[in-house]
Amino acid sequence: MYEVREIRDGKGMNDFHSVAADVYRNDPNWIRPPVSILREVLDPHKNPYFANASLRIFVCYSDQRPVCRSILVINHQYWDRWKTRSAFFGFFEAADDPAGVQYLFASLGSAARDSGAESLEGPFNPNHYSELGILTDNFEDKPVFFEVYNPPYYSRLLAEAGFSESFRLHTMINTKIKETVNERFRVPFHPSPGSEISVRKFNILKYRKDLEILRDINNEAFRENMYFLPLSAREYDFAGKFFFLITKPSFILIAEHKGIPVGAVQFVLNFNALLQPIKGCMKFRHFPLLMLRRRKVKELIVFTCGVKKAYRQTLILTALFNAGIEVLRNCSSLSTTWISDEKLGNVAARLLDMKAYKHYSIYSKSIRDIR
Repeated sequence: MYEVREIRDGKGMNDFHSVAADVYRNDPNWIRPPVSILREVLDPHKNPYFANASLRIFVCYSDQRPVCRSILVINHQYWDRWKTRSAFFGFFEAADDPAGVQYLFASLGSAARDSGAESLEGPFNPNHYSELGILTDNFEDKPVFFEVYNPPYYSRLLAEAGFSESFRLHTMINTKIKETVNERFRVPFHPSPGSEISVRKFNILKYRKDLEILRDINNEAFRENMYFLPLSAREYDFAGKFFFLITKPSFILIAEHKGIPVGAVQFVLNFNALLQPIKGCMKFRHFPLLMLRRRKVKELIVFTCGVKKAYRQTLILTALFNAGIEVLRNCSSLSTTWISDEKLGNVAARLLDMKAYKHYSIYSKSIRDIR
């Protein structure tokens, strides 16, 4: 017998976390996310994203055993911006139990429809600037940081629950980036004296100011991207609490035109290599050892690269690319986070000999007819 419960207490959250632990119990590729961080992300009192969005958490039980889970998010700002009444699901995990998944999404669909939504779409973990989508290939490879990982049967479960693919994403990779960079770009780039364009590193001594600069650049650069909503200063502060575990000031490059910041690229470390041994248990005592061990991590990820619209036809992108090359000279591998446009970054990707790697799908279904 199946039963779907809305989670409102600690015991229920333990069941929520146990679903993933059961699904990946014997999977050596799974990187368990730190439970303490996940609890903060899913706490509306701590995560400022939920200042303008509602969060509900559901678990489906089969004979009292949790077998699948999902969150439900409704953001009216998204409805106003994109003129569509989509509710989002996320953090979806499930045993290969089609009936249980169908019970779960029947409950989510009813709850979303009662709140005025007309469709259900996801997964977003928990929003558009987080991990998102369902992995559809290359299951044999361990995920790098910010990559979704799931069993191959998830796409089938969603299809059997009435979902269809609505959006497709991909990542790119070069596992020999050091050789590529040092062969193709042997002479280090130095900007011309007197140039109106300059590139500098993130200034840790002016943390708040530079974090606000990144927010301003990225909010403008990505505002036309599907699903995007501008991030508030509180949301950037929330993300910033964890950001310097996975990056360094020298990995964040800010391009300026006549002293005005207009573009930025952010590289992050593949922190998953350090997360796997701690098995989701990240405590303060772990931080010194993690910081020490991260020096050995040579795999980088292009986390974001954005240029304000008025400067996209200038040499800003060239300047950021050339500065980024110097960051990559001692790295073993370079990959991207998800990319939604097959043309985005094609020139840079070709110059860096990067290839399409993993593919992800966003799924949606109409809930107008749910009774």
